[in-house]
Amino acid sequence: MIRSLIALTGAAVFGLTSLPAWAALPTVTLYKNKQCECCTAWARHLEAAGFTVKTVPMNDVTPVKDRLGVPQKLRACHTAQVGAYTLEGHVPADLVAKVLKDTPRIAGLATPGMPIGSPGMEAPGAKPQPYSVMAYTRSGSASVYAKR
Repeated sequence: MIRSLIALTGAAVFGLTSLPAWAALPTVTLYKNKQCECCTAWARHLEAAGFTVKTVPMNDVTPVKDRLGVPQKLRACHTAQVGAYTLEGHVPADLVAKVLKDTPRIAGLATPGMPIGSPGMEAPGAKPQPYSVMAYTRSGSASVYAKR
């Protein structure tokens, strides 16, 4: 216990940003079409990064997107919730962790469409497409959060 406190104090003093091994990442609730395999691959990507994913298979995810206020222009194949944030599409796990750590005043992150090479959309032999991960607010405004 004392070592853990010393380690945390040292991390705070020296500005280290990683979470200690015993700190669990929050559960991500994933709403996906029952037949969609790329959504399942995205869930595996998050799990490999340390998240727990609870999957809710559905016939139509549109009502969830509408309820959570995902802007039409940013929609993709699946929608997820983690903490106070909504995730739309193939958002990389490191950006999910960054948002949870930094707690920006946004509604969520979105990777519009299904860009080849984004997490869950890897295709052997296909060149990854450059894509943008967008941050959006409850009012629907959006800006580039990261480029990949």
